Amino acid sequence: MTRQADFKQRVRARMAKTGESYTTARRHLLAETPQPAGGTATATATGNDWMAGALHVSNGDGTDLPGTGLARRVLYWRDVLHEGPVPPVGPEQLRQIRATFLAAAGADDRSEASAMFTERDETLAANRDGQYVLWFEADLYDQLQIIQILDRLAQLDVPAERITLICIGEHAGIARFGGLGELTAEQLRELPDTNACARLSPAALRLATEAWAAFRAPTPAALPGIAQARSGELRFLGEAFDRLSREYPSTRDGLSLTERRALAAIADGATDAGTAFVRAAARETRPYLGDTWCFARLDAMARSPVPLLEIEPSDQPVGRATGVRLTGTGRRVLAGTADQIALGGIDRWIGGVHLYGHQVPWRWDDGTETIVQIRQ
Repeated sequence: MTRQADFKQRVRARMAKTGESYTTARRHLLAETPQPAGGTATATATGNDWMAGALHVSNGDGTDLPGTGLARRVLYWRDVLHEGPVPPVGPEQLRQIRATFLAAAGADDRSEASAMFTERDETLAANRDGQYVLWFEADLYDQLQIIQILDRLAQLDVPAERITLICIGEHAGIARFGGLGELTAEQLRELPDTNACARLSPAALRLATEAWAAFRAPTPAALPGIAQARSGELRFLGEAFDRLSREYPSTRDGLSLTERRALAAIADGATDAGTAFVRAAARETRPYLGDTWCFARLDAMARSPVPLLEIEPSDQPVGRATGVRLTGTGRRVLAGTADQIALGGIDRWIGGVHLYGHQVPWRWDDGTETIVQIRQ
């Protein structure tokens, strides 16, 4: 982690000096960094030397792909797609929508995010005649990125057989596996020779494009079909869409699963937002939500017209050290005797679905474990 932090500081320093974007500055620095001894030899010995010429795509630069000797070119896909609007619009408009959302949420500068998305998409397209290797994980955050990338590759007419997916949800010897960033370069180098690595089939590519369309649709009608789908290559996709579906407000209390777990953690004794986040995340089969977005959810519940939380200090956004406690309304909602949306309303996007107001047409039903339509 220290080496990664030092490298990021070098990237920022280059950005300040040259005016380059983060992605461009990082790429130049990686090109100047000598590959570790034995990297290329290992790739050749395992029969994976073809990977060196591929474009490698992953979810973040905490994963030491350059250190494996398998990847000369790495593209990092940065977007938290389970938060904010992802409507069915063209690539340029979607880039602007996502950049605007991230800026409004305080997660990124709009112009920087827009430039990052543009460069990202151009880099992906520029390799359309070559091979792609995707390195991702099983959680919802990564699965949504996978289907976005695969849909874009399908639009670029990249054949499925030129796309290799390396995707894991666990690793031997690591309890509570948190992601590829936990693995050493040597451990990462072993993955292409395991069943975590699969060359995609046309059927898997079609499923990914169907999933991306279902996620971006203005209604959640197609989500259950994806949640029930089974694919040898996209083996975590159904599970991820089931988790996504549970973010719809419950028929019981109007809470998403994330909100209920956070409130329950506070009810069980968490007195600050950081502790509430850690305890709520510990209940996830595959943690996917970062602390920033959890704190944003807590902040929204505290500033609702009918607050579920009291926070201290109340004049600042919720952060790790913010004090939290349930209001009387929060306790009633958590107990299922009051409905959060009926009381305070909702304004939230889940993919292409905009949930707004005091009555919403779609809810999660715990009894049937499906999204149901509520007749107004």
